[in-house]
Amino acid sequence: MPGPEGFEIGRCKRKKVDILFANLKRNLGFTRLQRRGLRGASDEFLLAATAQNLKRLTKLDPA
Repeated sequence: MPGPEGFEIGRCKRKKVDILFANLKRNLGFTRLQRRGLRGASDEFLLAATAQNLKRLTKLDPA
């Protein structure tokens, strides 16, 4: 992916990730980790991401 095409693809992917993190921080109140250590932080972030995905899943149109 060298060149301008690869940069544009990467920029688009980074933008999507940044939007998801901003949503976690603003709408779900995920500003600081409460758990200590790598395992605790990982588990807490996994729960926050799962909550965000469930919230997005409820907005999908079943038809």
